[in-house]
Amino acid sequence: MSNKLQNLIHGRETYIADFGPDFVMKRPLPTFGPDACDDWLKKQQRTKKIIDEINSVGNPRYNIPRMTFIKKDEYQLLEERAPGEHLTPQLYKGLTRRQQYEIIDSIAAFLVDMNELKPIGEIVSHKISDDIKFSRLNSFVNNKMTLWFNLDEVKTLGRIRDEIGKFEYETRLAWSHCDLNSGNVLYDPKSSKISFIDFAEANYNFIYRDIFAPLQIELDIWTPVYETYLKMHNKDKYKMPSIRNPQLRNIMKYRLISTVLRRIIKASDDLRKNPTNEKSINNNNAKVAFIREQMKKIEYVEQILKTTSK
Repeated sequence: MSNKLQNLIHGRETYIADFGPDFVMKRPLPTFGPDACDDWLKKQQRTKKIIDEINSVGNPRYNIPRMTFIKKDEYQLLEERAPGEHLTPQLYKGLTRRQQYEIIDSIAAFLVDMNELKPIGEIVSHKISDDIKFSRLNSFVNNKMTLWFNLDEVKTLGRIRDEIGKFEYETRLAWSHCDLNSGNVLYDPKSSKISFIDFAEANYNFIYRDIFAPLQIELDIWTPVYETYLKMHNKDKYKMPSIRNPQLRNIMKYRLISTVLRRIIKASDDLRKNPTNEKSINNNNAKVAFIREQMKKIEYVEQILKTTSK
């Protein structure tokens, strides 16, 4: 590997460097000891297997960058670079209607292929509160929220907490990406190619979690993605309810809301009751503004589903 490495960046476990125009090279952080490096390598090998499995489907509607080379003794791997930019709301809104439709079609196709790559589970009952850190949400609403929010805001989040706490629905386990957000999806407007990356979290999960994932919320495309999924999925393997089904609409609503609640919970954990310096005060103000923004998203989801369900 004689190419000059550029733009070295790192995450929690991995250094990533440019390796020419078409590849990136990844290595564990240099602070890792031998055991940590071995664990890192096992994760990469597992991820490569998952990537190879979904690529074996051969669906031209989307792209999965391959891991082309793993050098075990040096703890490094070479991975194809995904073309384009992260699929943010700003990028999506600037595209043509045809490109937006192609993206919806590609996301639905990818979800179906992932879900049907391995056996689908039987119908089970699932409490949606299990998908969030419910005790932390409860503690925030009961003990801290009044320090920064007015009574109406506290009552609103309390109502949502109570509804989430009670909601239970029937679902299935299916093989899933489990981390579908704009950071893990790239789109190249020139080639109309959409790429899905970062399969480290891929595992069995309840099927609606990927269908109503953060990506669909960020782009405001959860309904067309689900409708397209319905047309594509193998109805002989498993049945999915119509978009007009009242229970499905409740599942959709609370799945979307639970995703937003996870963001609220994370932000609330960073709030300080007695900030001691300007940095802490500014951090509090930013977190409060962020939580209010998320509550508006919940209000939007509730209003849209209420309006379109008539």
